[in-house]
Amino acid sequence: MNISLLIAKRFSKHQQFSFSKIVTRIAVASIALGLATILISFGILRGFEYNIKNKLFALSGHIFVEHGNTSNSQEHSYAHLPLRKDTKLYKNFKSAPTLSHLQGIAYKAGILKTSSEVLGVNLKGIGKDFDTKRFVPYITKGKMIDFEIENETPQIIISKKIADQLNLQIKDSVQMFFIQDPPRFRKFAIVGIFQTGLEEFDEKIIIGDLRVVQHLYQWNENEVGGYEVFVKNYNPKDTIPQQQTIELGNYKMQYTLVEDRFKPIFEWLGLMEQNVTIFLSLILIVAGFGMISILLIMIMERVQTIGLLKALGATDIQVQKIFIYQGLYLVLRGMVWGNSIGLGFCALQYFSQIMPLDAENYYMASVPIAWDWWAIFGVNFLIFVLIAVILLLPTWIITKIRPIQALRFD
Repeated sequence: MNISLLIAKRFSKHQQFSFSKIVTRIAVASIALGLATILISFGILRGFEYNIKNKLFALSGHIFVEHGNTSNSQEHSYAHLPLRKDTKLYKNFKSAPTLSHLQGIAYKAGILKTSSEVLGVNLKGIGKDFDTKRFVPYITKGKMIDFEIENETPQIIISKKIADQLNLQIKDSVQMFFIQDPPRFRKFAIVGIFQTGLEEFDEKIIIGDLRVVQHLYQWNENEVGGYEVFVKNYNPKDTIPQQQTIELGNYKMQYTLVEDRFKPIFEWLGLMEQNVTIFLSLILIVAGFGMISILLIMIMERVQTIGLLKALGATDIQVQKIFIYQGLYLVLRGMVWGNSIGLGFCALQYFSQIMPLDAENYYMASVPIAWDWWAIFGVNFLIFVLIAVILLLPTWIITKIRPIQALRFD
């Protein structure tokens, strides 16, 4: 029979008549609010990471492969440096164990012109190998480009931001002037409007037929500006296996990870994660000092009881266990309430989106929530273990209490 646990339960039952009742409620509340805040922070952080990264991956692939001598300019100006579709990578990517998809694309800078407005954009040419399933969720109006239609006005899809800026709608026509010598222009029919929430795409990119770009660059149908490569179980730190996968035959090629192409966005996500880590550390420190203070109060309140137990033959370890059990009971109560509040709020936001966001600044219309169960379990385990270790510190004072002095304590 565990005498220490039995006495700890008796102490807990009789706290309702002691000053420590208020103190324990404060302890439970502080742990609950701290844990709830951490869980909500992790849920929002993982939500931002999941949504933004998935958008970037869907819109630009995990890896971009281009000619080795291509300048990395904003216009992607590789007019005379195309890739062919007969490279080893393009022909054999389906058999590669690490790759899930590959698509040929090409960019061409130009100026959209209406009767009253002009706007500089990049036309992203896509072909029949384009993975439309990844892009269709971002089309808010209209449809995807039909690659089977020929000898008609080329089709394009523009962003909602560009459509609002130029006052364009679906089925409208718009002219685009291309920067080259001599300058050329094409008339396009708008068949769809997309919205990603990412300024890098919504302000600068329109989607069109790859054949238009090939014709402007005077390429044949077997030439593209680059490959967008999608990797299974993508891990940006694991660059060596990816580099070995991209074998390009006799071509001098280079590849760029999505993290390098969109550094500001990934640096912003990294800063958010760093802030959450600092926040977690501060909450753990506050909770730890709070539990030390509370246990000291509980010990001082029962000094005479401690002296009596020692006089009856209880060892220091047995008496220490009594207060450690009490402290762990408070921690568990706080963690139950903290998980209920934190996960409950995350579930409410996940299903109802009650907290909106400015999409232009945060890349999405509402606060995102992602369920990272490993992080949830890890946070609970870390809090419980660290506070359990911290509880050993205040109970050390019990070893200094002498029975005679304790029984006289007032």
